[in-house]
Amino acid sequence: MFDFLASHPLLTLMVVLSAGALLGQIRFGPLRFGAAGALFMGLVFGALDPRLGLELGLVKSLGVVLFCYTVGLAAGSTFLSDLRRQWSLMLTGVVGLVVMALAGIGLGPLLGLSPAHVSGAYAGVLTSPAIDAAITATDGSGDTLVGYAMAYPTGVVVGMLVVALVVGRSWPGPRDNRSLAEAGIVAHTVHVKRDADLASVPGHSHQAVKFSYLERDGDIRIARPGGRLLADDRVLVIGMPDDVERATHYLGHRSELGDLTHQRRDVDFRRFLVSSPHVVGRTVGELSVQAHLHGVITRVRRGDLDMLARDDLVLQPGDRVLAVVPTNQIAEAVDFFGDSERRVSQVDALTMGLGISIGLLAGVVSVPLPGGVTFALGAAAGPLVVGMALGALHRTGPFRWDLPGPVNATLRQLGLMIFLAAVGLASGPAFLSQAFTWTGLALVLLSGTSLVVGAAIMLAGGRLLGLSAQRTAGAFAGFVGQPAILEFANSRVNDERIESAYGALFALGTIVKILLVQVIAR
Repeated sequence: MFDFLASHPLLTLMVVLSAGALLGQIRFGPLRFGAAGALFMGLVFGALDPRLGLELGLVKSLGVVLFCYTVGLAAGSTFLSDLRRQWSLMLTGVVGLVVMALAGIGLGPLLGLSPAHVSGAYAGVLTSPAIDAAITATDGSGDTLVGYAMAYPTGVVVGMLVVALVVGRSWPGPRDNRSLAEAGIVAHTVHVKRDADLASVPGHSHQAVKFSYLERDGDIRIARPGGRLLADDRVLVIGMPDDVERATHYLGHRSELGDLTHQRRDVDFRRFLVSSPHVVGRTVGELSVQAHLHGVITRVRRGDLDMLARDDLVLQPGDRVLAVVPTNQIAEAVDFFGDSERRVSQVDALTMGLGISIGLLAGVVSVPLPGGVTFALGAAAGPLVVGMALGALHRTGPFRWDLPGPVNATLRQLGLMIFLAAVGLASGPAFLSQAFTWTGLALVLLSGTSLVVGAAIMLAGGRLLGLSAQRTAGAFAGFVGQPAILEFANSRVNDERIESAYGALFALGTIVKILLVQVIAR
């Protein structure tokens, strides 16, 4: 059977993916490995026959490129806006990585490990593409791969345990923004008791609340930006609960006459799927919905998140906008937004291929540094950094960089499992040869201990900086650089802050790790 599998590597990879998916659904205490099941099944298959892990380098690179590029696109849309609250967390991550490197340099000789062992273990427990730099710095020493093979699964298990303990907590995060998924969006019909300009309503100036339906003297219309409310009007106020409550208290009180949205003869609302190329990549404000449709966009649903439609929110393919328009404008609204499942399910191969190509080119650029150290982003960090940049741009002229949400999620999951299965198959022989020796145990102890130290620094830093447990957990996943830990965190909590922090720490952490493994190896 193994002869057959060895001669059909693609079949072997699919078998490992299937078996890994099955293992990933089994719960082990607080853990469910999820996508990481492919790694552990890959180790099992690779240990049974070393031939099964041969010639998978290209497949492994394809998997990590797909994953990193799609994560970068998703994280880039919020990275710049979150940078103000994340720069201190990023600095904490650098401190944690340096401390882990020093711990390895100090503890390695005491455990009888060579510098090549320690550099490989450092790259493995932190799931870093820095393994390429470590192999080069150690002149291809076999000890480097042994350290990597033993530390890699250790990093996955310890990282998941840390995330399981943290990500669901709700410690105070006064300097963090509230999660959109946690807060939710509400719409209340308010009975206005005073004349007031919309601009004077609390939350309106910074778009914490929006207005749609307006009833005046029995007629239903759409509240116009910059308009004025009169006493005895009824208006629909949309936003997060606390913001809507403040606006309601300023204007009057909750209406007791029923919800305005039940009156749909003259004004109607619908969710429209964003698929038109003229809409994708543009902000809500740039669309001028009031001018084109005499209506207003109040919410945007992206994946599982329902967001208030701020004017600076950039629409992505696959978003579902809730638009309130005159009833006779519904057909025009369908044409305006596209509203086509077929179109939004298609991948723009041109922009995706171009973006990944730019990322790979950025990854191969090698920069010599003092002391004989060289620096290159590699095939993981290059596409991630470029993906984040393109995700922040959204579009450049005719090129629309964003991928539809479901397409992004599918490519990310597929890339992750291919990467983990290939790593497991390739590392299986080295893992088996050292798993039950003192060297193997020493590598597990070193990698596990150093990661616990790094986790303590990251978690303490997030807590002291006043950031949420969810953002801190995402930062820790990016600090480790393990895609499976990110997926595990997302499976436990639906919170966009996890992915934003992961993208920031992954990119910066990769750069630091590439430099540090070369220092450790010397």
